[in-house]
Amino acid sequence: MIAFVGAGSGAADLITVRGQRYLEEADLIVYAGSLVNPALLDVKKETCEVYNSALMTLEEVLDVMVRAEKEGKKVVRLHTGDPCLYGAIREQMDALDAQGIAYEYCPGVSSFCGAAAALDAEYTLPGISQSVVITRMAGRTPVPERESIRSFAAHQATMVIFLSTGMLPRLQEELIAGGYPKDTPAAIVYKATWPDEKVCRCMVESLAETAKRENITKTALIVVGRALDGEYDRSKLYNPSFTTEFRQASEGGRENG
Repeated sequence: MIAFVGAGSGAADLITVRGQRYLEEADLIVYAGSLVNPALLDVKKETCEVYNSALMTLEEVLDVMVRAEKEGKKVVRLHTGDPCLYGAIREQMDALDAQGIAYEYCPGVSSFCGAAAALDAEYTLPGISQSVVITRMAGRTPVPERESIRSFAAHQATMVIFLSTGMLPRLQEELIAGGYPKDTPAAIVYKATWPDEKVCRCMVESLAETAKRENITKTALIVVGRALDGEYDRSKLYNPSFTTEFRQASEGGRENG
């Protein structure tokens, strides 16, 4: 059996219980060494083989995993965060499907969740934003034109931007051109939940300047939106004037609501 496992957002203890069990039982681990916290490998067996996929091609990764699986070994493909986001996981699963090799998928805590924790933020504040756009700038990997930063910015929803720290001057231009006011709150979250995590709050117009000042060039998420402000509407769910499936609105609450 091959298990694709999300490593979590950075801190070694933010992997899921199931994911840690897979690591403990693995005979072979292929991990994304450029992004995954190596401390996660501390739980592996002494006899476990370990490969760093940062130094490998897709074909080499598949060859290692398939060989081990055919030898009856338990294999873990350890991806950063949750591999559903920019994990290049589909091509691996398709290749295994073509060979009739079974696999499982263990989700992980994405770094965009880790960034929210670092910011003490709720991305979906009532009256401010009820949507989260997870996207990236076009670079060597293209982005469909219909999904450009500029087109998403027109909605002024909360936006979490991956893989774009090295393109901040152009990113802030696109955000502003798309519709975010220059003074829209923003943040650069470097290595969310890692021991050396750094949070830099700024505005959209100062993203590039902030990153330059803090010497942040990679391994960071960009968060943009009024959800980073302090103003929002009270949620209805816990409002005494609001009836739910489990609770009737109180008389006093109706008067005050």
